Amino acid sequence: MKDRTGSYLIALIFFITGIFFLPGILIAADKPVAEVAITAQMEIVMGVLVLAIVLFIFEFVRVDVVGIIMMVILPILGVVTPKEAISGLSSNAVVSIIAVIIIGAGLDKTGVMNVLARKILQIAGKAENRIVTLISGTVAFISSFMQNIGAAALFMPAAIRIGKQTGIPISRILMPMGFCAIIGGTMTLVGASPTILLNDLIEQANSLGFMPEKIEPLGLFTQTPIGVALVASAIIYFIVLGKYVLPANSSEDSDSSLVPDSIVDTYDMIDAIYELEVPEDHDDRRNLEQLTIREQYHISIIAIYNSRKQTKTLAPSRTSRLEKKDTFAVIAHSKRIVAAMAKDMGYILKPDLDIFAEDLSPNNAGLMEGIVTQRSELVGKKLGEVHFTESFEAIPITICTDGYCHFNDLPEHRFKPGDAVLMFGTWRVFHWLKSKSTFVFTTEVKGELMRTEKAIIAIVWLIVALGLVMGFEPLMNALGHPGMKLSLSDCLLTGALGMILSNVISIDEAYESVDWMTVFLLGGLIPLGLAFQKTGAAEFIATTIMTTIGSVPTIVFLLVVGILTSFFTLVVSNVGATVLLVPLCMSMAVQAGADPRITAMVVAIAASNTFVLPTHQVNALIMRPGGYRTMDYAKAGAGMTVLFLIVLIGMLYLFY
Repeated sequence: MKDRTGSYLIALIFFITGIFFLPGILIAADKPVAEVAITAQMEIVMGVLVLAIVLFIFEFVRVDVVGIIMMVILPILGVVTPKEAISGLSSNAVVSIIAVIIIGAGLDKTGVMNVLARKILQIAGKAENRIVTLISGTVAFISSFMQNIGAAALFMPAAIRIGKQTGIPISRILMPMGFCAIIGGTMTLVGASPTILLNDLIEQANSLGFMPEKIEPLGLFTQTPIGVALVASAIIYFIVLGKYVLPANSSEDSDSSLVPDSIVDTYDMIDAIYELEVPEDHDDRRNLEQLTIREQYHISIIAIYNSRKQTKTLAPSRTSRLEKKDTFAVIAHSKRIVAAMAKDMGYILKPDLDIFAEDLSPNNAGLMEGIVTQRSELVGKKLGEVHFTESFEAIPITICTDGYCHFNDLPEHRFKPGDAVLMFGTWRVFHWLKSKSTFVFTTEVKGELMRTEKAIIAIVWLIVALGLVMGFEPLMNALGHPGMKLSLSDCLLTGALGMILSNVISIDEAYESVDWMTVFLLGGLIPLGLAFQKTGAAEFIATTIMTTIGSVPTIVFLLVVGILTSFFTLVVSNVGATVLLVPLCMSMAVQAGADPRITAMVVAIAASNTFVLPTHQVNALIMRPGGYRTMDYAKAGAGMTVLFLIVLIGMLYLFY
């Protein structure tokens, strides 16, 4: 692994070094280069870029600290003003990210993302490839008609929940999702900022008379075949090579183990949850207490689905009965013991959780250890006397007292202060118990209370935000107020504020939901891109390379345009790269005998080829939840970058 990582590192350094020193090499070779006049400020900006990339690669400091370094060092070196250095924190992109994360948190806390995750799992099951395909394809489709950062941020909570529920490392889901969110913007003209700008830049070139003849604007779906091919190739790339290029780590908060780490040594008798079915010909009238499954096998029944009534009972009482065709879930020490019990009792052991897959997932339920307090109403009473399961809606698994943990004869146990009770229940129940003085929990309650009654309100505010994004300007035009516009950040902040004011999410929860590492990372990279444009460094590199290639076949010319745009998108914003390169490359296309319209489209599409560094908004967004490092992007993104260019040029050659 280390050797392979070193290879990626060396390749990346050679790529960056080659870009910067190519002009000098060409001059030395007496190649025709136009206006080769590099200034001191250009050299400073290029040096700062190299510093940022070195810090990203070697991880001397965290990535958000790199962003802060950029905000501090750029004005000190005099390449941007102090105001420009912090302008990234108030930029439309950063504010939009903050707003859309808050909207996503509101949808998550009302259970909307639970429903979405359940639907995906119903279709994809627990197969990693099918889940990755479905999530990535869905996000790419959504990204084709809304900003890719919005699509990724809204879908990320559902993706994380699916990872926890299936046991698939989140890092193997989020990066394919993020890459496809970026690529999805290439499927239509309104899917990403570069393509949205494209027709305006073409019209600008027409009005300035740079083109020998008028260039027709692109249609909404002109580039769709290329975008679809790019999304399909990305999904295939991760299906085939995902296990080699994706890290298998999970984020800090993605632990889905059944027993909390702090008490796992004490309760090593707990293994997992299993689901069984009662056969249709089964006829046993005994209740759970009379079945003595707990006493014989040390297995606790924690949920029952009554097929006749079509109702679920979590934490069933000892008097509950199992009827024919019912499904029930148990918690046990091992699958071998559950299989033996099923054979003895005539039940059918299912291969995996099905009916209770969501109800008993780590997102919604789990094990907690509660210590009986001095003031607890349980003190001096037997477990059977207080009807523990009915009173607390939780299943007692084992009780530890005087240094000894016992599983049998729980109903006869008389509680005293300091007794430890290991219980299984829903997080909703444990949050309720936390507010009482019955127990003191030894670990934090992992789950969160879902405000399902606010789900419709949350969806309404999402629709309001998206409606403003897509319909405000056309509505104003129809009402006779042309020119009235709202920025993307204004539209999304409206939805976020609506959720806060309607108590879908509190203001404190909104602040807590924002990943401030992402905010400061992007806040520092935006002024770096501004410095690249302001000092002329970006134009110098682009002009030098485009002039140097001279007369080449059209397909080679378009490949160079794609490579050049891909590089600039890593160090300048995709919008900045598009604004800079579209006019330049269209002029070069006329000289090279290529179609300037197709060339402009290549620039706009290649502006989404940004995978090898966490500089794109989507890459920065998923970095912390996925537990990624910079080298993870270099490793997975290097192949994706090359594949992107191959598919792009191949589709141009075949269809355009």
